[in-house]
Amino acid sequence: MHVDVMLTPKPLQQMGAAARQIEQAGFDGILFTEAGRTAYLSAAAAAIAAPALELSTGVAVAFPRSPMVTAQSAWELHEATEGKFRLGLGTQVRTHVMRRYGTDFDPPGPRIRDYIQAVKACFAGFRGEALDHHGPYYELTWLNRQWSPGPIGFDDPKVDVAAVNPWMLRMAGEVADGVHVHPIGEPGYLARHVLPNVAIGAEAGERDVADVAIIVPVNLIVGDTEAERAADRELLRGMLSFYGSTPNYAFIWDDAGYEGTTARIREHQKAGDVLGMAAQITDDHLATFCTESSWDDLAHTLVDKYRGLATRLVFYNAAMGRPETMHERLERFGEVARRIGVLTEPPQP
Repeated sequence: MHVDVMLTPKPLQQMGAAARQIEQAGFDGILFTEAGRTAYLSAAAAAIAAPALELSTGVAVAFPRSPMVTAQSAWELHEATEGKFRLGLGTQVRTHVMRRYGTDFDPPGPRIRDYIQAVKACFAGFRGEALDHHGPYYELTWLNRQWSPGPIGFDDPKVDVAAVNPWMLRMAGEVADGVHVHPIGEPGYLARHVLPNVAIGAEAGERDVADVAIIVPVNLIVGDTEAERAADRELLRGMLSFYGSTPNYAFIWDDAGYEGTTARIREHQKAGDVLGMAAQITDDHLATFCTESSWDDLAHTLVDKYRGLATRLVFYNAAMGRPETMHERLERFGEVARRIGVLTEPPQP
């Protein structure tokens, strides 16, 4: 089981030092989110500074960029990491795509399915095959040698996709190389929805489901004192309430036994009551959607909880917290990541 740390892109001048610290701490890689800053530029800076790391976008917004532009960025990053880059794509939501990026959105599921296949067609074109993708939303047929980056000596980058609902999970199993599970994807949701639907998709695509990575963010409440754990609890109450306000995710809360959570959070959201939103996240919510542990027990706790459910774990909040304690915090989380690697290493023949 591989362990990455989630990182929000920083000013590029800071990315090299951050990547080196994460590499030295013992993580397998970095997963870059995309919000105000782009994931690709931060990944490029990290690739140069810490070449041993596996890097991925988790996730980059697909539709504002043409499949060719995305494929070129992924190809160069894959070359820079010597074959250790994963391209993670997502749809974002309609308001952002149409009103912030000014591009088409609907229908998001079929559109991103076509997008993934178009990106993979570009990869084949870079290797020297004819570019010949004809999809319902993207048509790519022209790539001469002058405008191709050319072969790079590694297998194509893996293309992962963010998926929540059953249709998207089945699509991921059919055409993607991995699925980015949502940060509120607790183990019950993984067992009830993610694994069965990814398996259905893989069968439809005549693929081995074992070839589809299940990439799972884990929300961590960790510490040997109550003060340490309290800081993580409060951070994660706010995060869970933010995600809990999204109607499309309501079924995850309901299935976990917390019916009406989204409706209650949205009442406070509409009133602009951020503290009231966070207050709807109870200790029971935290127990279900987070992992609480001492530092010494954390590796075993996570392995026991996610063995058979996840291919890669992403420490969601490891790089969050007070700047003055960040170096020590990352070192301790890196030690946990190394332990998980040892505990899940396949037996030697």
